[in-house]
Amino acid sequence: MSSPRNFLCEAIELARDNISSGGRPFGAVVVRGGEVVARGVNEIHSTNDPTSHAELNAIRAAAMALGSPRLDGCAVYASGHPCPMCLAAMRLAGIGEVAYAYSNEDGEPFGLSTAAIYAELARPFAEQSMKITHLPVRQEGPADLYRAWQAASARG
Repeated sequence: MSSPRNFLCEAIELARDNISSGGRPFGAVVVRGGEVVARGVNEIHSTNDPTSHAELNAIRAAAMALGSPRLDGCAVYASGHPCPMCLAAMRLAGIGEVAYAYSNEDGEPFGLSTAAIYAELARPFAEQSMKITHLPVRQEGPADLYRAWQAASARG
């Protein structure tokens, strides 16, 4: 069984390889029961997808490999401090453990820190730079959106 250090070293090597292909220095592995289930690197440079972070790509690959959107019992090992989007995705997937090698402080001099995003998200919606508005729109006629989903889920 490998150690957290070994998994972090693998994530760092993925990140180094990604630099060689023109990408950003981020790699991640998803581990369950001491075995790597999936790997991912930051692919923003090749996909132009701003969500194509190493952790999200590894999570997507793990979900496919395990045949489930739930990754309970899995851990993520990342080369860098996960951004809020990636951390939220890990929580939504049920991942219970995260370790990373390079901190936001390490990345700051290189423009690779997400600390400012964390700080922004900690503020109330009304104080954030992005306009966020709740407009409780409901359509006439069809069943309520969430009730329709619940009914469809119950039918299975």
